Amino acid sequence: MTRIGMISAMMGSVLGLAASTAFAQELPAIADADGNGTWSLAELQTVFPDLTEEAFTSIDANADAGVDQAELTAAVSDGAITVPAQ
Repeated sequence: MTRIGMISAMMGSVLGLAASTAFAQELPAIADADGNGTWSLAELQTVFPDLTEEAFTSIDANADAGVDQAELTAAVSDGAITVPAQ
């Protein structure tokens, strides 16, 4: 790889990380009441009161009955969930 190619690849990684970090910071704080590392429907409904069971199931990409940070970020990014105004 050329020096320019390496610099471009590094900058892309840094910018991608910065964008994902900035985006993650826009998500509201959501309590993980049971401490299992994912959010249940009830936990998410404390911040997203209009979230339905059907919508929850659709954003739970790995179907483990919990939504993790990546799944929630993807759902917000895709417009499946709208972050409430703060």
